[in-house]
Amino acid sequence: MSPYAHSETRLGYPAAEAGVSTATIFGRVLFLVAVAIGFLTLGTFVGKDLVPGTALICSFGGLGMLLIASFGGERFRVGAFAMGWLYALALLIGLGLGPTIAYFTASQPGILTQAAGGTALTVLGMGALGFTLSRDLARWMRPLSLLVLLAVVVSIVMLVTGAAGSPILSLVIYGLSAALILVNFNFLRKRAGENDVVWLATGIFVSIVNIFISLLNLFSSR
Repeated sequence: MSPYAHSETRLGYPAAEAGVSTATIFGRVLFLVAVAIGFLTLGTFVGKDLVPGTALICSFGGLGMLLIASFGGERFRVGAFAMGWLYALALLIGLGLGPTIAYFTASQPGILTQAAGGTALTVLGMGALGFTLSRDLARWMRPLSLLVLLAVVVSIVMLVTGAAGSPILSLVIYGLSAALILVNFNFLRKRAGENDVVWLATGIFVSIVNIFISLLNLFSSR
């Protein structure tokens, strides 16, 4: 499952809840994404010397937390506890990526820069497109989110085990994650309310991580 497992309860709503502006929801979502990326970065620094086996355990621990958030009900999607869960998830994924990021920092820093820049451009472009599109894309959220969750498993295993993997697979993961960014921002504009902030931030964060890892795989396999 994914952070969108229960989002169908919101998909029938025509707009954000009364009294909460789209700009406010937008700001809250992006703030949570930024903090989650901060925890991810902290995790990569702390986990830079982890052995591959321990790093893989941390990565799948983060994935397990994502699954729990999907099945765990409203407590894992709304409120302070849900935000803390997102940050812990981000920290664990960062710990898992620590050795890989340390390797690229030492040996191929240019690839890290390219992957980070490509990720930023992708998120900016797809987010802007999704936010400005007049068509409602909410029906694509669930199938895309399920595919992206599968992509999380594949991409983490590929990178942490040192396998560059197939460029075609990396392109597929990249494309799915970019598409989900578009759908997320479209949903944010048209339907999101206060209770959607944390799970939307979680979905955007996971997609960003997928895009970054996919670009690392693509650039390192050239």
